[in-house]
Amino acid sequence: MAYPFEEHEDFGLLKAADIPCPNIAPDFRCSIHSDLAKCGFGGCVAYSCAGAGQRVTQVLFDGETWRDDPDLLSHMTYALRVLRPIHEALLVLQEAAALPLPKDLQERCAELTRALCPEAPSSVWDFEEDSVQNALAALPDFVETIAPYTQHRS
Repeated sequence: MAYPFEEHEDFGLLKAADIPCPNIAPDFRCSIHSDLAKCGFGGCVAYSCAGAGQRVTQVLFDGETWRDDPDLLSHMTYALRVLRPIHEALLVLQEAAALPLPKDLQERCAELTRALCPEAPSSVWDFEEDSVQNALAALPDFVETIAPYTQHRS
């Protein structure tokens, strides 16, 4: 929904951003999910929102839907674009936390994780706070710092 599709080998149609995919069924599931690749939607097979979609719909919008209130569509897709990179960063930090890191890097990992998880968030604005966005911006340097500790993972 939030992202545009360009018709090519990964997407079987052209779709603008913030426009629902025509393959979304009334129950919000993909109506062609079992045949995505065969129908030309390999990009959908590879896509993951990293849990951000569930957080947007169930937490930030308390289960409300854009079908019930079409005015919510642009707000929900905006929230997804804000939360998806944060959720992807949290997955990276979860993997980092499982590494045999020295104490200072373990503490930095925990600090970044806490910063990306504002206490009792009630809107997308909580995730746009400087503390959250600064932690997100700090992730690439942190990953570079821990790179030597990933060499021994199987």
